[in-house]
Amino acid sequence: MAFFSSNQSRVYLTRLLWFFIFFCSLTLSSSSIHDLLVSRGLPAGLLPKEVKSYTLSENGTLEVFLDGPCLTKYENRVFFDSVVRANLTYGSLIGVVGLTQEELFLWLPVKDIIVDDPKSGLILFDIGVAHKQLSLSLFEEPPDCKPQGMLKNHVRKEKGFEAVR
Repeated sequence: MAFFSSNQSRVYLTRLLWFFIFFCSLTLSSSSIHDLLVSRGLPAGLLPKEVKSYTLSENGTLEVFLDGPCLTKYENRVFFDSVVRANLTYGSLIGVVGLTQEELFLWLPVKDIIVDDPKSGLILFDIGVAHKQLSLSLFEEPPDCKPQGMLKNHVRKEKGFEAVR
């Protein structure tokens, strides 16, 4: 004794499948960017706490939206634009746009961020002219990111200089 005809069964299964896909997409979109990074083999602290939202396209393009441009510090100072873009694959952010790092008084764009072997405890930053390996422990927790002017003034005061206007 059948309760549904084969057409009714197909319609029911199709609706159930669409409901499942919709539910999964809601669940994924409500996770934080930091959870997403960890699920893709990257440390949560690569991006600051001030991330407002993000999008991840089917082809792996990640767009991260912050409240505004800001500065933070890992080993050196790092500047985030209000939008950071990259191609997200497992263990890497390739073709990064919107992130620069201070090296020897120069601000250099970060092009790629790669964790080849998590067991090594190292993360690789490609800054164009060089590759820099840092300890993964620097990126365990998402840092606070200060608006550009606040951190610059704070650094000047620490060194004993007053901002001249």
